[in-house]
Amino acid sequence: MALDVGTRRIGVAMADSRVKIAVPFGWLENDESTIQKIVELVLRNDINVIVVGYPRNQSGEPTQQTKYVENFVDQLAEIDLDTKVVFQDESLTSVQAEQRLGNKIKDKGEIDAEAASIILQDYLEENV
Repeated sequence: MALDVGTRRIGVAMADSRVKIAVPFGWLENDESTIQKIVELVLRNDINVIVVGYPRNQSGEPTQQTKYVENFVDQLAEIDLDTKVVFQDESLTSVQAEQRLGNKIKDKGEIDAEAASIILQDYLEENV
């Protein structure tokens, strides 16, 4: 499973490592129930790796969003899920997602979910 963590929404993507194809799975509004919803997704879908998009600026340096994502992952790590959490570079994934979706975008969450699928696909290609 991959997460594209934003302050308003979190894009979600899923994949089966045997077939190495990531697909958008939707998005969650980022609120006080988000961590619990992610835990439910992990348990319901028997997830053993959560890939989290790691934001940096064009120079590769951390940003305010980087700190936000790291804090989010720290909160997630406090829950004993027996699930590995890894970071994957998310450079330009939202731009790629918008290009892929073109004029079919009905909700900004679709961009987040598509970005999560790009993050997950990159992870699969590099690590599985």
